[in-house]
Parts: sequence; structure tokens; C-alpha cells
Amino acid sequence: MEVLTRYVSVQVSGELRERMRELGIEASKVLRRAIEEEVRRREIEKVKEVIEELKPTLTEVSVEEVVRSIRQDRERG
Repeated sequence: MEVLTRYVSVQVSGELRERMRELGIEASKVLRRAIEEEVRRREIEKVKEVIEELKPTLTEVSVEEVVRSIRQDRERG
């Protein structure tokens, strides 16, 4: 795991903080997981956008051309 170098601060009400404590909720773990999930979600959205942009070009390439290109790359490697 990589060493943390940045900190994030969040303000919550005293009541919420107390409820979290009673339930054993570690805010740092919850926030880290939520941020990681949001980053993944947005990365996936970006990839989808790129795919949508490339669709017109990709439909012009035949399966045979793709197979031929892959075989050529393997022969070079």
C-alpha cells in the first residue's frame, strides 16, 4: 500500500460523530473507500466516452484486419 501524503478534513455534527463512534464507524476508512469508488466510477465514464467517440472509426475496421494486426504484432514481439 502506498504511503499517504495528503489529508482531507470533513466536518460532521457532534450528533453524527457520536452515532459513528457508537457504531464503530471509522470515518477515514469510509471516506477512503467512497473516494476510491468515485474515482473508479469517473474513470469508467471517461473510458465509455472515448469508446463512444471511437465507435464510428471502429465500425470501419473489419474483424479480419484486427486479427491480422494482432498476428503481425505477435510475430514482431
